[in-house]
Amino acid sequence: MIKKIIIGSRGSELALWQSSFVKKEIEKANKNLKVEIKIIKTTGDKILDVALSKIGDRSLFTKELEAALLKNEIDLAVHSLKDLQTQLPKGLKLAAVTKRHPVEDVLIAGKKGTTLQSLQENAVIATGSLRRRCQILHLRPDIKIEELRGNVPTRIEKFLKSKWDGIILARAGVERLKLQKYISSVISAEEIMPAVGQGALGIETSEENNFVSEILQSIHHEDTYKAVLAERALLRTLEGGCQVPIGAFAEVKSNGLYLDSLVGSIDGTITFRKKIRGSKTNPEGLGKRLAKDLLKAGAKGILDEIYLTARTK
Repeated sequence: MIKKIIIGSRGSELALWQSSFVKKEIEKANKNLKVEIKIIKTTGDKILDVALSKIGDRSLFTKELEAALLKNEIDLAVHSLKDLQTQLPKGLKLAAVTKRHPVEDVLIAGKKGTTLQSLQENAVIATGSLRRRCQILHLRPDIKIEELRGNVPTRIEKFLKSKWDGIILARAGVERLKLQKYISSVISAEEIMPAVGQGALGIETSEENNFVSEILQSIHHEDTYKAVLAERALLRTLEGGCQVPIGAFAEVKSNGLYLDSLVGSIDGTITFRKKIRGSKTNPEGLGKRLAKDLLKAGAKGILDEIYLTARTK
């Protein structure tokens, strides 16, 4: 007997690519299973004319999918893990994480080989991310930043019609949609720290849905899971969201789990960056430790100021 499960997905090209990828992987590993995709529009898909940092809702791209999970309208939801809030609603869990795509950001600037450092003085770069804004301005204070929203193809189209010198996107999204011909250069994680969870897909289910949880183990990647657990624990401890420039990247190696993180001011004038190595057996503990180190080093002052400004607006 063939059983059926339903994946909840946003309707963007990238979200559908991600859900289709998970669908194929599940079906490949489970021959007696039929998988369907149900498109659900989220708040983040509806509000396209406001900067993410000004909306302030940490579940912009997940709330409606999670409501459908809790009502048993879908069996699982596929997210870009960087969009999934670190505190999940009661009754839901992060059941599986796929193997991570390369985590870097990329510069799209119209000409192959163009880098952040080789852009002309006072160049204009568009991005919707405060994390990117902070790190760009830290590297190149002369650069002018423009606001950019929309899905990956829309952002590239906006750039091609604009007078901007470049835009910055996540490498994973560009390459998954086979749009790498537009990439001018890959920006190393040393230059611009990626977002927490960047490059990984997170699969969320109901805590009570043991059947689906078991099925998902066939596509789960444990090393990626440990890495993103550390990053998410760090972000949760810092209480960060779209309003705060925070980057992090964890990697499992033969001699332990390495975690690198940055907290910066929105204008890029102040940044705190720290690295740590610890046991692979306690990734969340490692994330909390590094977050506390960053707070003690001075990141608390930056975060307090950003949160105070956000509350008074």
